[in-house]
Amino acid sequence: MAHQPQIKIPATYMRGGTSKGVFFRLQDLPEAAQVPGAARDALLMRVIGSPDPYGKQIDGMGGATSSTSKTVIVARSTRPDHDVDYLFGQVSIDKAFVDWSGNCGNLSSAVGPFALSNGLIDAARIPQNGTATVRIWQANIGKTIIAHVPVTHGQVQETGDFELDGVTFPAAEVQLEFMDPAAEEEGAGGAMFPTGNLVDDLEVPGVGTLKATMINAGIPTIFVNADAIGYTGTELQEAINGDAKALAMFETIRAFGALRMGLIKDIDEAAKRQHTPKIAFVAPPADYVASSGKQVKADDIDLLVRALSMGKLHHAMMGTAAVAIGTAAAIPGTLVNLAAGGGERTAVRFGHPSGTLRVGAEATRVNGDWSVTKAIMSRSARVLMEGWVRVPGDTF
Repeated sequence: MAHQPQIKIPATYMRGGTSKGVFFRLQDLPEAAQVPGAARDALLMRVIGSPDPYGKQIDGMGGATSSTSKTVIVARSTRPDHDVDYLFGQVSIDKAFVDWSGNCGNLSSAVGPFALSNGLIDAARIPQNGTATVRIWQANIGKTIIAHVPVTHGQVQETGDFELDGVTFPAAEVQLEFMDPAAEEEGAGGAMFPTGNLVDDLEVPGVGTLKATMINAGIPTIFVNADAIGYTGTELQEAINGDAKALAMFETIRAFGALRMGLIKDIDEAAKRQHTPKIAFVAPPADYVASSGKQVKADDIDLLVRALSMGKLHHAMMGTAAVAIGTAAAIPGTLVNLAAGGGERTAVRFGHPSGTLRVGAEATRVNGDWSVTKAIMSRSARVLMEGWVRVPGDTF
């Protein structure tokens, strides 16, 4: 029996924020995978090691969590006033699909450094020493991200003393501006609050009627109060991820929220749309011990937030969900804003399972509708490995 040899594809394995993924230049992908479709999806799944019924992704680059089962494709942008186009693919671990429905805010912090290091930015725009501004078109959601990347001796500076809870080692700070972050989701009419309300009564069969803030900002997110579903907001991963009943409850809430937001037309569609919307629960500040053993004091935070990604409680906080948190906190009357004490605010520091994170947002009201011009936060990024990934030649 003849067997296909492996092919090798230029790639970079990068950490961005509290996530990591495999980065490609569009031009380096095999021709069949340079366009959206089955061939591209099959290639990326094989690179990551999915679908894996064992849930470990041993035969691929994935790390068996939503934070590490990620792929990124970057190309020079054809859009005015943008440097690169950034496309994010969330690879399902145990099922055969790639979810293209949203962005990854954490990996957004690695796109600028990757573009600078891989010849995708005009040399004239790279300072010898200082900060390079990379204008990114986020192709999944049609939004602009501006990354401010430190440069030393004409090269991306990756080392530094910026500490990010959820990441063990310090690195250089990359500042991100998510411009006009209210997502223009199909079926949601481009509205920040697709239901027209800051808070809704969301009927969830088998769970009850929950107060919910459903927002399209950064990534579509459903916020509920922790105490309404039996939690305190201080939970760590093990409190939820080993509880099949709890995970089923969250998925049910997420599915009916997606339906209410107009993101899906039938409840069964939620199973094929795992990446969006996100489901999160909020609570007022309280003391707790983070997963690292670090003490987080109520006086040091404005509120508590826990969020689920791809069906599991996230170990820290998704970057896009942090944008949703900052945006919702800036708008008086949302559940996020009320958990933080209410009133007008331009930034919040929230507690998550790994520690704390600060995110800012600028919200204004125009003709009765809320608008957010940008959300701002800092992350870090680092190249972990570069070279080629290999996949069997009959993969796609």
